[in-house]
Amino acid sequence: MDCSRQFFFSSLIVTFLLSLTVAQQQLLYYFCLDTSGSFTRSSTYEANLNRVLSSFSSNTANDYGFYNISSGQGSEGANAIALCRGDVNSGGCLDCINNAATELRNLCSNEKEAIIWYENCLLRYTNRSIFGVAETNPSFYMWNVNNVTDLDAFNQALIALMDNLSTNASSGTSLRKFATGSAEVTAAQTIYALVQCTPDLTRPACSSCLSQAIALLPSCCNSKQGGMVFGPSCNLRFDIKRFYNLATADAPLPPPSAPQSPPSPPSSKRTRGKMSNSYRTIIIITVPAAAFAVLLISSCIFFLRVKKSKAKAEKSLQYDFSTIRAATDDFSDTNKLGQGGFGTVYKGTIASGELIAVKRLTTDSGQGDLEFKNEVQLVTKLQHKNLVRLQGFCLEGNERLLIYEFVPNASLDQFLFDPVRRAYLDWERRQKIIGGIAQGLLYLHEDSRLQIIHCNLKASNILLDAELNPKISDFGMGRLCALDQTQSVTSRIEGTNGYMAPEYALHGQFSIKSDVFSFGVLLLEILCGQKNSAFCVGENVEDLLSYAWRIWKDGTALKLVDPILWEASRTQVMRCIHIGLLCVQENAAQRPNMASVVLMLTSDSVTVPLPSEPAFFVHSNTRKT
Repeated sequence: MDCSRQFFFSSLIVTFLLSLTVAQQQLLYYFCLDTSGSFTRSSTYEANLNRVLSSFSSNTANDYGFYNISSGQGSEGANAIALCRGDVNSGGCLDCINNAATELRNLCSNEKEAIIWYENCLLRYTNRSIFGVAETNPSFYMWNVNNVTDLDAFNQALIALMDNLSTNASSGTSLRKFATGSAEVTAAQTIYALVQCTPDLTRPACSSCLSQAIALLPSCCNSKQGGMVFGPSCNLRFDIKRFYNLATADAPLPPPSAPQSPPSPPSSKRTRGKMSNSYRTIIIITVPAAAFAVLLISSCIFFLRVKKSKAKAEKSLQYDFSTIRAATDDFSDTNKLGQGGFGTVYKGTIASGELIAVKRLTTDSGQGDLEFKNEVQLVTKLQHKNLVRLQGFCLEGNERLLIYEFVPNASLDQFLFDPVRRAYLDWERRQKIIGGIAQGLLYLHEDSRLQIIHCNLKASNILLDAELNPKISDFGMGRLCALDQTQSVTSRIEGTNGYMAPEYALHGQFSIKSDVFSFGVLLLEILCGQKNSAFCVGENVEDLLSYAWRIWKDGTALKLVDPILWEASRTQVMRCIHIGLLCVQENAAQRPNMASVVLMLTSDSVTVPLPSEPAFFVHSNTRKT
């Protein structure tokens, strides 16, 4: 077959595939929620739900793309909201909603509450009252894998643009709260953005919802050329290419270039959720026909380069033992930074002048070399601003070394529990530390590909960078050094008295709620500036959790707070004490997950439930690290 015939058939293939992408709606993500339980077949709720969803197919299209429909009353009534993106025409809007209704009933067969997002619309239903209510959970985000060149200039332009669009959208009418716009970063680069709220929200509610979505951008999309944040009541998106249609296009709009899409902090009530795998596929098959032949050749070259780069990257993770020994001056005591149950940490300087931290592990991990190497290669892929970055490893004989980025300000305990250095930790810095630890744990629990339970969260495992930003360390140690830690019950209990949840300390039962308990203890320590194991009230040594609970019940919880924080907002401090007590409740099921904790810390509008009695300090024969 000659080149002209090859090109002709290639063009036909691409044209056919392109027509499929226009006809299909793009599913992004969905959640089946157990908020209100489930329903049975032929129940009153199912009849009401079917009536609501079928009404979309008989609905007359409107020009603003918002529908709210109800059927029935009380717990058996069904309420649905549908919203189309503001630049989608009315016909395409109803097509998207009807497709979403069919798909969501298939995906969430018997949950009373569910939500689904397509690129052009969202649909949610529940037996709760949701009209006019701003909700931020469940939510998810997506980002473009390409990085910007001038991060400071890009962020400055992006923040200004988002703030402006948020104001414009929230000022909209009861029919539409939607805004698009652009901002120039450089002469050669422009940011395009879109924000939207369900128009049943009030102006303040829309503004608050968008503010919380914008606040997620540093966590999901910092340094990226594009990103999206989707929630039930509002959403936003930005990219360096214009993705919205100023003239309301008839066909679905393309997604941002080269996206990568992990789930963001979901609600604790999520039962099932899934993102469509076709998102990447659409980008591949919607290229112009004229470039098809070039694409095939380029793809082969690209994948060969990726394969070679991957092999090179994996090799570069492994350091020579002689290099690390020289960097640490043969692991001299003068370079010793600290010691814990998993090993000793040394400061090192490699030939390039870069500072590193080297953890020399104890030799009783029970792992083989290949197993250890594979574990390290997984953990090095975890990237979050509130995690200490693992750069590589070293294996030689019985030696197992982990190579970390060097964090200059040592650990939180060396500031928090030092009578002089504690003064540096004013309320603003302590708030930042609390929030950063919470974000790091949330990433480990719900956003990372490994879903790690830390099992040893404490002040000495929180490192502080040059700006006193917190970075969780040893987050992969449970996975690297104790293989049975991946189960729900372990006979090998590694932790520190006072930080361990009672179900873990006494019975070896652990879950993400074990880390939540440790976070609660750490939060209360940050507020009072004292160790939980040596908490003093006057001349008396008390149990921190017992004391916090007692004064909370007496209405004098502010007695707990470090006197250094006398200028702090009483409302904010009391909210933090409240959240800390929620985290240390004895019943693990009653403790919030980290998604809820982050939301309670960042949003004053979220109601914080009353805590029950905490699990008090437990003395045990577990190993102290």
